[in-house]
Amino acid sequence: MEDKPTRRGFLGTTAATAAAGLAGARLYAANAKKGPNDTINLGVIGCGARARQVTKGFQSLPGNRVIAACDVNSKYLASYCQQYGGGKIESYHDYRKLLENKNIDAVIVATQAHWHVLPTIHACQAGKDVYVEKPLSNFIGEGRYAIEAARKYDRIVQIGTQQRSWDQFQKVVDIVKSGRLGRISEVKVWDYENWSPGRGSPPDCDPPKELDWNFYVGPAPMVPYNPNCYYNYGYDGFRTSGGGHAVAWGVHHVDVVLWAMGVKWPKSVASLGGNYAFVNDNRQWPDTLDSILEFGPGPVADQGFVLQYTCRIGCRREQRSHGKCFFGTNGSLLATRGGYWITSEVRLKNGKRKKVIEEEDFHTDEGPQHQEAFLTHVRNHTIPLADVEQGHYSTNACHLMNLAWLAGRKIRWDGEKEQVIDDPEANALVSKPYRAPWKLEV
Repeated sequence: MEDKPTRRGFLGTTAATAAAGLAGARLYAANAKKGPNDTINLGVIGCGARARQVTKGFQSLPGNRVIAACDVNSKYLASYCQQYGGGKIESYHDYRKLLENKNIDAVIVATQAHWHVLPTIHACQAGKDVYVEKPLSNFIGEGRYAIEAARKYDRIVQIGTQQRSWDQFQKVVDIVKSGRLGRISEVKVWDYENWSPGRGSPPDCDPPKELDWNFYVGPAPMVPYNPNCYYNYGYDGFRTSGGGHAVAWGVHHVDVVLWAMGVKWPKSVASLGGNYAFVNDNRQWPDTLDSILEFGPGPVADQGFVLQYTCRIGCRREQRSHGKCFFGTNGSLLATRGGYWITSEVRLKNGKRKKVIEEEDFHTDEGPQHQEAFLTHVRNHTIPLADVEQGHYSTNACHLMNLAWLAGRKIRWDGEKEQVIDDPEANALVSKPYRAPWKLEV
C-alpha cells in the first residue's frame, strides 16, 4: 500500500466514513462520556519535559488520574512513573499496547512532533479522547488525517495551544473582533531567544542503551543518532522531529492571530533566513527567520492583511521576547503572556496622539485551565475551542513559512485544496512518505 499521505488520499477516506459509522458508534458506546463524579483515567504517551508539565496541571484538578504511561526511553519512563504515580502507573514501551488498556478513557500525546498524528489516530480508533501537544503535525499532509480520525470515531481531540483557554487571550481576541482597533492591515509576531553559543556539532554516535532509536525515529526517514537531534535541539532543530522555532513557538502566536482575525490560511508566503548566529552548529532549521504571510479579506480586515513573523535564537533583545501586535487604523494592541496594551492612533485636538489607553498585566505562570477545559469537553462530549481542526490550520501556517524557506521563493497557497499553486517542486514538500512499516491511515 502507498505510504505517502496526499490530499487525494484523505478525500478518499471520506467515502468509507459512512461504513465506519457503526464501528464508531460502538466505540463511543464503550467509552461513553463520564459523569461529573466519575474519574477520567489518563494514559500518557511520551514522558519528557512537556509531559511532566501537562501532567502537573491535570494532577492539580479533581476527577482524573494517570494510570498508564509509555516512552521509548526506559529511563524517562521509569522516572515519570515514579514521580507521578509512585511506581503504581502501568508502563509500556509501545504506545499501541497502552491503547489496548480498556481502563484508559483519554490519552495525553506529549511526544516529539513527528509522533503526534499517528498516536492520535490510533487513540481515536481505540475509543480514547486525545489531548495532543502542539504542533499538530510534522508536515502539512499529516494534519487532515487527525481531523478525519476525530470525526470518524467521534472522539474529542484537543490541541495543546493552551493560550485558547487563558482569560487574557480570550479578552484580546474579543477586542480585535469588536472592531475597536479599526481596519487591521498588519499583525507582527516574534519569538526571540539567546541560546548562545549554540549547541555545537557533536558527531553521530550510538544511541544510549535506554533509548530505542529505531522506534523513536518511527515514521520519519531513518537518520543516525545525534545527541543534538534527541536532546539539545530535539523539539525544534532537526527536520526528523520538529519544524524549528517557526513551528515550535510560532504556532502559539499564529493560533491567536487566526482566531482573532477570523481566517484559516494565508494566500501567499515568503521567507528569508538561515543559520547566522552560531559557528559550527549542526542545527537544520534557521536560527534566524523572517516570514511574510499575506491573507485575504476577513471580518476585521476587509481588504486583507499581512502577518510578519520573526524568530531568532542568537539575541533576545526586544521589549518583550515573545509576542504579537495587531495594527489597526484606530489603534494597536500588543499582547504577550504577561498582558496586553492598547495604544491609540486617534489624534487629539492638539494634533498629538494618545499613548497607551488600556492595559492589563497578567500572572504569567501556566495554570491548569487548558487541562480543565479538556476534562470538561471529555465529560460533556463537546468540541473544544482548541479543536484538532483549529490546530491544523495554525500548524499549517507555520509549516508554510518553512516550506517557503526550503523552496527559496514566494509561494501561493490554495487553502481549500491544501496545495501550493503552480509550483510542483514546492508542492512536493506538503507531504512526506512514511517509513515502513508505519502507515498513515484512518
